[in-house]
Amino acid sequence: MRIANETAAFSTHPLREFIIAFSALLDRKPHEAAIFEHGGALLRTLIASDHWLPQEYAEPDPAYYRQFLLHADSGERFSVVSFVWGPGQRTPVHDHTVWGMIGMLRGAEYTQPYKLDEAGRAVPNGAAIRLEAGQVELLSPGVGDIHRVNNAYDDRVSISIHVYGANIGAVTRSVFTGEGERKPFISGYNNKHLPNIWDMSGRSR
Repeated sequence: MRIANETAAFSTHPLREFIIAFSALLDRKPHEAAIFEHGGALLRTLIASDHWLPQEYAEPDPAYYRQFLLHADSGERFSVVSFVWGPGQRTPVHDHTVWGMIGMLRGAEYTQPYKLDEAGRAVPNGAAIRLEAGQVELLSPGVGDIHRVNNAYDDRVSISIHVYGANIGAVTRSVFTGEGERKPFISGYNNKHLPNIWDMSGRSR
């Protein structure tokens, strides 16, 4: 059963435990399939409840979706990011260049896969996938990492937790226009500081 944010006591403990476990997984230098299998299970555990996300990293912007860094591995092997979608907000068509996992924390979103045609234009590749709270979607350059994401709701905020195989805010990626143009971009992050997940002084109180 999911624990509602409004009724559960706030604690970053689940995020801290996810980071520790995911780091240990990568220490074993697993293949991508193993990252998806075991890392996906860890991510599903993390998003099974939503009381752990600090409110500061769950605030929408009225005009644009927001991307908050929750953790960047010191070796930049992975990053954990909260995406906050205001009502009706969406991304452009874009790629990632690294593997990724998307876990739906609150609300729902649609992911529309794309592929490049012979002329280099991004065209839809199958039907859009609706991601509900508690579900995880995978992406990889090897199987296709071009997509467009949008909030499934026009009247409420949705939040997804993304895990990428790099410091995604520093990776040069591409946006694809309907005219076939490919524009490089580096997303960066919306927050100016990180959540303090390592302070465990409360255990002594």
